[in-house]
Amino acid sequence: QVQLVESGGGLVQAGGSLRLSCKASGRAFSPNPMGWFRQTPGKEREFVAAISRGGGYTGYADSVKGRFAMSRDNAKNTVYLQMNSLKPEDTAVYYCNQSPGPYYPGSAYHQGDAWGQGTQVNVSS
Repeated sequence: QVQLVESGGGLVQAGGSLRLSCKASGRAFSPNPMGWFRQTPGKEREFVAAISRGGGYTGYADSVKGRFAMSRDNAKNTVYLQMNSLKPEDTAVYYCNQSPGPYYPGSAYHQGDAWGQGTQVNVSS
């Protein structure tokens, strides 16, 4: 079983930036696809972004497209989510997830069972 630990959340003003990290440990991290999700109280967890095994393909929710960028460093067992031009509606707990795969252009991201504890992002107006 893989363990996922998110970090990098915090409080930022609207228009600002944050970079989230998710480090994996346990069984092999690579080459599974990875995803970021977010959740606010009373709402279901929603997809934010995903990245393919090698990092060559990424996908984003329409609400973050053009503002967020996901990347990975397989040598460090870490994925990142660079969040720019943040809006108050981006406020949520952000979680990373490991997918059983595959993930490629035109495919859907398949959630795996492994989740981190989440990192809180608060964007003030």
